[in-house]
Amino acid sequence: MAFMSFVGRVLFVSVFILSVWQEFNDFGVDGGPAARALRPKFNAFSKHVLSHTGFKLPPVEMQHLIAASIALKGLGSLLFILGSSFGAYLLILHQVLATPILYDFYNYDADHKEFAQLFIKFTQNLALFGALLFFIGMKNSMPRRQVKKKVPKTKAM
Repeated sequence: MAFMSFVGRVLFVSVFILSVWQEFNDFGVDGGPAARALRPKFNAFSKHVLSHTGFKLPPVEMQHLIAASIALKGLGSLLFILGSSFGAYLLILHQVLATPILYDFYNYDADHKEFAQLFIKFTQNLALFGALLFFIGMKNSMPRRQVKKKVPKTKAM
């Protein structure tokens, strides 16, 4: 059973690991294509946050955001494979921060082609988020194995 759990965790985080590998290989000096694609989405998200909350997000270099994303997903994936809840929390943090920015379906009308594509990817990331929450819930609900103390034998007189 432990082996099956390990294989399941490896298969689950393969999505994150492959993403890390691609972003790392394409990173370059300026953050690569991920940073160029993220810039307009981050700007739109900043305007959305400003218009709804009045809070202005600080200016951020995109290559720093991509590097932080690579580190968060990479470390979280490695720890998750090893069965750590902390790894799951790191991956949840990445999902919470990245999903509404990358898959901004809310900026498009429902009849646009981009809306459907972004909405599908958004819901897929929600499913990953739910699976991570399920892992944490199962990890916390399992009773810990307790070491049995040996009872000393009574001596007969």
